[in-house]
Amino acid sequence: MLPEATDRILALPDDALVLDVGGWAAPFNRATHVIDAMPFESRGAMGFSYGGAQERFGADTWTRTDFCAREPWPFADDTFDLVLCVTTLEDVRDPIWVCQEMSRVAKAGYLEVPSILNELTWRLPGEGAYVGNRHHHWFCRTTSAAGRPGNALGAAEVGREGPARVEFVHKQHGVHADPTIRVTPSMAVELGLHDQLQGLFWEGRVEATERLLIGETLHDELRAAVDARFPASGPERVLRDLERRIGARAVAAATPLRRAAGTRLRALRGGRVPDGATVSEDHVRPGLGRPRD
Repeated sequence: MLPEATDRILALPDDALVLDVGGWAAPFNRATHVIDAMPFESRGAMGFSYGGAQERFGADTWTRTDFCAREPWPFADDTFDLVLCVTTLEDVRDPIWVCQEMSRVAKAGYLEVPSILNELTWRLPGEGAYVGNRHHHWFCRTTSAAGRPGNALGAAEVGREGPARVEFVHKQHGVHADPTIRVTPSMAVELGLHDQLQGLFWEGRVEATERLLIGETLHDELRAAVDARFPASGPERVLRDLERRIGARAVAAATPLRRAAGTRLRALRGGRVPDGATVSEDHVRPGLGRPRD
């Protein structure tokens, strides 16, 4: 969590009620309440907590539930002075519902999500041949109270209050296989904490939307974001272009050999290609059907 955000929350009045959403793995100790799918007794799976030395929550204020279940959380409107959700929204199946409920149960809040560059970093510690964390479902973009985006690089704006917005975009599987959009380990060492996290304070409510991708990909947009943050020198451009050309030719050359080997191995184990299905007009028709009315 961004240090200045931690400091700001710790400066709240002592009697302020604070809800930590999804804080099980690394709880925020200043929270008076926690809501999570995991039990109180198993908290701290990451091996640490933060936000003060003393836990303010307890087993009696730890709500265990599926907070994406589209059922109202068991808290009245504006129960909490502040709700926080730190590096959790990118993990869950319905972050829009979570934002709606946070807006309902709290007067104000703070959310933090990885930046786009963090999600494109190749082979993060503990991860395999992936960009970002393999369990993340979403790319996230935040917009501050002033209407300024956290920008394509995910620069955090801590200290802004008022209406805020977060947009979620499906993290398509294809991003892991495209070397042209990776933040390589040699690039990643240049990223500071504020390059890797986006933080937003809000009051009243936080607007959450999904950007739909229908027959399109983000690759060009993501490639542009990486190139903007890490502009290549002349030699680097030559090297990158050479790597891309060699990679494409290697894949093209290997594909026929791989398919031939697969066919041979399938025959050795007795496998066969099924007959194609017969498709009639009952199954598919050219053009649209007749209007109902």
